[in-house]
Amino acid sequence: MNEGPWAAERRLLTVALIGLVTAAAFEGMAVPTVLPALVDELGGLDLYGWAFAAFWLTNIIGITVAGTDVDRRGPARSLVVGSILFSTGMLISGVADGMPQVIVGRAVQGFGSGAIGSVVYATIARGYPPAATPRMIALTSSAWIVPGLVGPALAGAISDTIGWRWVFIGVIPAVLVMSAVLYPLARRMGAVQRTNEPARSDARRAIDAVLLAIGSTLALSGLTVGSPLPAVALVAGGGSLAAWALGHLLPPGSLRLARGRPAATAAVFAIAFAFFGTEAFVPLTVVELRGGSVTLGGIALSAAAVTCAAGSWLQARASGLGIRRAVVMAGAALIAAGIGIVSLVLLPGAPVIVVIGGWAVAGLGMGLAYSMLTLLVLETSDPGAEGFSSAALQLMFTLGTAFGAGIGGAIVALADDGVIDLSQAVGLVDAVMIAVAIVAVVVSTRVPRTDPRSHGAAPRESVRAAVPLEHP
Repeated sequence: MNEGPWAAERRLLTVALIGLVTAAAFEGMAVPTVLPALVDELGGLDLYGWAFAAFWLTNIIGITVAGTDVDRRGPARSLVVGSILFSTGMLISGVADGMPQVIVGRAVQGFGSGAIGSVVYATIARGYPPAATPRMIALTSSAWIVPGLVGPALAGAISDTIGWRWVFIGVIPAVLVMSAVLYPLARRMGAVQRTNEPARSDARRAIDAVLLAIGSTLALSGLTVGSPLPAVALVAGGGSLAAWALGHLLPPGSLRLARGRPAATAAVFAIAFAFFGTEAFVPLTVVELRGGSVTLGGIALSAAAVTCAAGSWLQARASGLGIRRAVVMAGAALIAAGIGIVSLVLLPGAPVIVVIGGWAVAGLGMGLAYSMLTLLVLETSDPGAEGFSSAALQLMFTLGTAFGAGIGGAIVALADDGVIDLSQAVGLVDAVMIAVAIVAVVVSTRVPRTDPRSHGAAPRESVRAAVPLEHP
């Protein structure tokens, strides 16, 4: 029996998932590419980091609510709501006349993106047999190749010719079309009986997600407050609130880095922090510090997208070799090395093209580490709780990205205030991200060494049987 992603009974599902990820990936590659052009027209360099942080902070709520809804009612409703919010947010940003409106649009888009992400990963966990899961994770990662190769260059060309607004607006039809293709298949995946009920109600989890977003926002806001006392109060108070709420949304032991699945969940935060906290400022570095074009900055993102997909495929090959921990550790180390190479562009004599090579190395590391961590989290989820597992995975990914971009933005804002120059600010950002990547290597020593299912984790075949995927 063919258990692969392209088996006849799963072929259309595979195409639909890859199509939706590809459509969203174009946004992920295009928007960072054109943000420098957006800032040139609208101003708001001091709010640059918030264009990323707002998106990822609202993701928190979308991820949690959708993850719960997927487990209770199936993925169809979350898919519809997520697609509408994603598209609405893109439209708001596309017609904005100032950076505050762009940030509002990114926040609305973040709600939708979080819901879509929960749908995709929960559907992978429920719609494919365990043997096919590593390959399906690799396929979704490969969906970034074409957007990675074409997206930044295309976005740069559009921005240089007809304007950056059309980069935002142009993504909307693709997302809506691919969501429409997936919707009939998602409707066939109804609710599944859980083997373990969560300790907190669905409503309580939604409240926890809101508190997490509020606490995270307060903490990030404190980083940009000029007065020391309010800054400390916001960071300490917001951070405490966020940590308290987060503890209820993750597998027990995640915040104390307990061995196994909790450590794997926590490691996602560290690699996302380091990787995306750097990537948010790669185009800015190329354009503002070295006088390169928007397109050249986008090429560096393209290189990382391609190598990230390559790393994910290597993960799929390595998943059967019993070297899960080694793959995650190697990936985190490559992220640190890639950031170090990228930072060399700050040297006056270094060719700007070094950014491309360095970010390609970091992309390979991200593909290895994140794909393997995704596999570890999904394959240990309890039957009927795939939405919870995918939500926990994405929460840590989202928080890592938001805090990486937010802290990096706060450092860059020092340059806008004249405290330090931009080159020093970017160098400090790179140093912080390298340190966090090294922390990720250390945390990776606590993730499972081999397939956790060989050590008593609950199998997921019972869920498979409850998900009707046959064609009508």
